Formats: sequence, C-alpha cells, structure tokens
Amino acid sequence: MQPVLLTKPTVLLAVTLGSTIIFVLFSQPLRLSSSGNWNSMAARSFVLWLHGLGDSGPANEPIRTLFRSPEFRNTKWSFPSAPENPVTCNYGMRMPSWFDIHEIPMTAHSPKDESDVLKAVQNVHAMIDKEVAAGTDPNNVFVCGFSQGGALTLASVLLYPTKLGGGAVFSGWVPFNSSMVEKFPEDAKKTPILWSHGMADRTVLFEAGQAGPPFLEQAGVSCEFKAYPGLGHSISNEELQFLESWMKTRLQSSS
Repeated sequence: MQPVLLTKPTVLLAVTLGSTIIFVLFSQPLRLSSSGNWNSMAARSFVLWLHGLGDSGPANEPIRTLFRSPEFRNTKWSFPSAPENPVTCNYGMRMPSWFDIHEIPMTAHSPKDESDVLKAVQNVHAMIDKEVAAGTDPNNVFVCGFSQGGALTLASVLLYPTKLGGGAVFSGWVPFNSSMVEKFPEDAKKTPILWSHGMADRTVLFEAGQAGPPFLEQAGVSCEFKAYPGLGHSISNEELQFLESWMKTRLQSSS
C-alpha cells in the first residue's frame, strides 16, 4: 500500500464526516413527540461517541440532535477528543488519534498495534466506569464510533468486564489478532454489536469490515452487519436512523 500524503487523511475524514452531518441535519424530518411524561418514563442512558483519525469530539456533536425519540430524553451524550499522537501512516505527523495506525487504506490484513489499542481502551473504560458509578445501568450504556473510533469501540466493549447496552461500529475494523479472544470477559461477549460499512469505502476497505462478523462469531459475540452500497468513508442518514431504532430496542426500562 502506498502511504497517503501528510494531510489528506485528516482533511478527508473531517470534511466527509462534517458534510454528512450537515446533510443529515437538513434532510431529517422533524419528529414531534407527544407531551406525555417521557422525561420520567425514559430510562437514564449514556452514549459515548468516538471520532475518527484527525477529527474531534465537538465536530461530531450534531449527531445527538438527530435522536429525537422520547426514549432519548434522559440520555447523556459524550463526544471526547483523542489526544495528539504521532501517526505512522502519516510519517509520524502528530494529530488527534486514539492509537497508532500503520497504513491507509486499512485492509483485513493491515498490521495491528495491540499495545497502543489497549492503552486507549483503558481510557474508554474509565469514561464508562465514571458514568456507571453515577447511576447509569450498564445495560443502557452504548459505545459508538466511526473509522478509528469504530475500531476502538469494538475493542472497548469486548474487553469491558460486564455486558453493555451495545457497541456500534461505523466503517471500522478489528484492531487486534484472534489471540485476544481469550481475554474477552464472558459477560462482555453478551454485548450486541451493530456493524455498518459502506461498500465503496476506499479508506477502510469493505473487506476490513467484512472480516468483523466471522471474527465475532468465532468469539461467541452477536453481530448485526449492515452493508451500504455506494457509501464511501462517511456516515449516512440511513445508518444513523437505523442506529436510533437499534438502540431503542435495547434500552432497559426505568424502574
């Protein structure tokens, strides 16, 4: 694989995702909910969104405005930003990155920096632990991520000590080798995974996404895989609409 130019991946991911969000905001019809006591009926939940390489948490915050169903009235959203780190595929240039990436495009056989991924997982677990300690049922905790954030999402939910509400991977990949399966807690294997991937993705190839379900099946993890013809390395309106319904069916009722 030829290395990409220093700035192109950062610009590509940020611009593509940003334009997708703007499109969704203007194309999504307004859904008015009834005036019932949904604030008291809706379960407390937490959604942690992990961005892609070179992006930032605040740039992704408009996503939360798309989840207008009453079930999300008591949802806390978190959009953290990755620290500045040198990235090998960009010749060591420092940029927001959860862990090191050795090549772009990502394929099913790209090298994996497991030690760096595990460090990032610890940080994600700390965010989840803080919210659970504040009173949120782990079954109502959802971790979602795009591209590099999707790979980190997968690693974080599969290595968390208890079952979570779900993990949603958008245009991501499996960030570790099959030997890591032995370290998955049994309860973590009960966390459902939603995996969405564009078939026209030229940054994280579709084959990298296709490698996910067999890996998860071998580990005993439930995964729903959704392929989107014509979609490149971005998030579509259709994907986010499905994510909302997928999460709604898994939210635990408030007591």
